Amino acid sequence: MKNVLILGAGQSSPYLIDYMLRHSQENDWFINVCDRDIQLAKSRVNGHGRGNAIEFDVNDENMRNTQIKNADIVINLLSPSFQYQIALDALHHGKHVITASYENMRVKAMNKDALRKGILILNEMGLDPGIDLMTAMNIIHGIKENNGVIRSFISYGSGIPAPEVLSNPFRYCVTWNPRNVVMAGEYGAQYKENGKVKVLPYHEVFQRTWQVDVEGIGTLEAYPNRDSMAYMDVFNLQNAETVVRGTLRYPGWSETWLQIVKLGISNENLNIPGLPDKSYSQFMEMFLPHGDITGRLDQRIARFLGISPTGKIMENLRWLGLFSNEKIGGAVKTPADVMIDLIKRKLPLPADGRDMVVLIHEMDAEYPESGRKEKVISTMVDYGVPGSFTAIAKTVGTPAAIAAKLVLNGDLPITGCQIPTHPAIYSRVLPELEAEGLSIKEKVIDL
Repeated sequence: MKNVLILGAGQSSPYLIDYMLRHSQENDWFINVCDRDIQLAKSRVNGHGRGNAIEFDVNDENMRNTQIKNADIVINLLSPSFQYQIALDALHHGKHVITASYENMRVKAMNKDALRKGILILNEMGLDPGIDLMTAMNIIHGIKENNGVIRSFISYGSGIPAPEVLSNPFRYCVTWNPRNVVMAGEYGAQYKENGKVKVLPYHEVFQRTWQVDVEGIGTLEAYPNRDSMAYMDVFNLQNAETVVRGTLRYPGWSETWLQIVKLGISNENLNIPGLPDKSYSQFMEMFLPHGDITGRLDQRIARFLGISPTGKIMENLRWLGLFSNEKIGGAVKTPADVMIDLIKRKLPLPADGRDMVVLIHEMDAEYPESGRKEKVISTMVDYGVPGSFTAIAKTVGTPAAIAAKLVLNGDLPITGCQIPTHPAIYSRVLPELEAEGLSIKEKVIDL
């Protein structure tokens, strides 16, 4: 019997755990699910005979090493901050490890040691990054095999409520780590457009938006996502004049979030004394200039931001409760903590609602030998099931689960530190994603 160690039982893990348990009998696996919240871990295992829930403290060195030593493979869904430590321990014990997080540079530097040990450290094996990398690389390799040159690469990703879910004015529901939602754009963004590099600081990210029409869904709003330029090397796109990765939201999200960023509410670096005992209105007062005391708080905030006091943005801020006398409470320390707690409470996915994942690639290719030009559009849209798995959980968990199965069964003959742009990985995983119902549609338009 092979032992599978799953670290983390949060919002992204349910489908992964279910997949591994569903396939445990036929493959002779035993699944250990570790989380600091033992009741959450137990709920994920749900009494399965080949599963076990373990109360787990990732900072307990002995506990961490004992669990990793006894595993045949580690699937790490903990916070990215633990990626290096888990990979280091797995390397020490000679164990394969899979994560869904962006590859840590210190982990990448372990490549020679991982090759020497004959283990696979596979990072970015989730949705975005993950499925996006595999689907893009599959298309890119197809174009290059036919002597094509990619001139433009534009990619979009999103996890949002399905179009019929209208439970709040933001048209957004939290179905994954709320910290990632609050801190989106914190490092700014850069991309290449028509041969020119564009660099955006944090406070500009949510101003640089554009419309994207998605078949069957309608018009969405895109904003630049992180460092698009890094993907010129990842995908070998040196001949591309345009390289853009964007995040999709329903129209209107960015104009409100821009003001939250301008105020400084997404700051996670300042610990404010006594913050839980303050009201939301007292909290908002902190972001106004000294001496600005004339008029109602919401009017002063609007004046400070240079926006209409009666417009949609202010309606959204009022709806969140940011001008109320309610005490903040909880264990918050920073402004970002306040916002994280607030969106968790105010923007849940309704019990009868479903979420939606959208991945889109648009590539313009040129074939110099024939002079032909084409646009390749790849689209994946997946919906969650009300009362069951979210689309986020399915699309994050399935790639990691499939990769783990392939490794355990000896069907993924690759070692070292990898991301899923290698043909040995995506050529095996993509067909199994389709079998799990994650359908990717492609169409080619002559230009």
